[in-house]
Amino acid sequence: MTAPLMSLTWTDHLTGRQGFLVVDRLVRGVSSGGLRMREGCTLDEVTGLARGMTMKEALHYNPEGRYVPLGGAKGGIDCDPQDPGAHALLVRYLRAMKPYIESFWTTGEDLGLTQDLVDRAAVEAGLVSSIQAMYPLLDDEATARRRLADAFAVEVDGIGLDELAGGCGVAESALAALDRAGVPYTRTRVAVQGLGTMGGATARFLARAGLTVVAVADIKGTIANPAGLDIEALLTARDAYGTVDRTVLRPDDRELPGDAWLSAEAEVLVPAAVSYAIDVANQEQIRARWIVEAANMPVLPEAEELLAARGVTVLPDVVVNSGTNAWWWWTLFGDIGPDAEEAFAHTRRSMRALIEQMLARAEADGTTPRAAAHAIVADRLPVIAERFGWYR
Repeated sequence: MTAPLMSLTWTDHLTGRQGFLVVDRLVRGVSSGGLRMREGCTLDEVTGLARGMTMKEALHYNPEGRYVPLGGAKGGIDCDPQDPGAHALLVRYLRAMKPYIESFWTTGEDLGLTQDLVDRAAVEAGLVSSIQAMYPLLDDEATARRRLADAFAVEVDGIGLDELAGGCGVAESALAALDRAGVPYTRTRVAVQGLGTMGGATARFLARAGLTVVAVADIKGTIANPAGLDIEALLTARDAYGTVDRTVLRPDDRELPGDAWLSAEAEVLVPAAVSYAIDVANQEQIRARWIVEAANMPVLPEAEELLAARGVTVLPDVVVNSGTNAWWWWTLFGDIGPDAEEAFAHTRRSMRALIEQMLARAEADGTTPRAAAHAIVADRLPVIAERFGWYR
């Protein structure tokens, strides 16, 4: 594995807190990757996420599409997003990163940050946009920017399309795996860790597809009901950080410890919150047949080996949660318009094709889905490099 093109650590002069930027590589002179904020964020973490972004971009390469993949990058800030000084710290970080965002790093929301927060802080930091490095690549910048803004204004049942797009991709990944195994949706139970942007949307799509969501976890603990939770009620009752107001729980809903989602009686487990959630020790609690990685890097490699040895299939983050990033660029470049049904249909087709290709490759090669995804990327990167060039 090659070293990233650029790696830097920034120290805030007021608080001493650190922020990071890693550019794994550039394609057409630009890279793509979100900005996360969490207590304990590290340079190694951001480095791994940047490499993952390179893979996600390559996986969605379609020679017939208008959107052409970019390089991978990632930003991170070591701070609790609920800290009173978090917003001011975010502004100072973006101000320090301004030359990179203006030139070759396009970024947006990730763990701990919403797109609205990033956009407001970007304006305060003197930026035109968090994705302005992309603008020179557009044929018609004004039309493209208006199309993306219109898409962000779309809501479906009270939830923004930008929030739903990623969850649609995660849910479709799970459904594709169930279809391949011949497992009916109506007999399938799901446990979700995290009811924020990705986890909440995933839970909604899976519940509407006929699966039974039996457990969800937030920062206060796990909410469980073997007969199924009322996902719509929980989504309505959550705050900006994905924490559910417990007063909406029904009499049969149970409040359990925070890690109870791991051992839930469910066929599908969706870690959709923090990285490194499943390790060598706690993987023993898992009873699910599939783990669908909605979060970035939620399963440690050593834990994944143990899970695979006992027949648990991990659908990797580089494929599963790549729909959010792809939706941005499909919309900006004009592969899809600012319409929810068009976005969902395009996302479903793309994600299902990727999952099918990955699982077929894993079966043919006798490897894990993650190894198969890496092999697919290895096949595509030289093609992208030959056509568009990159720096790494």
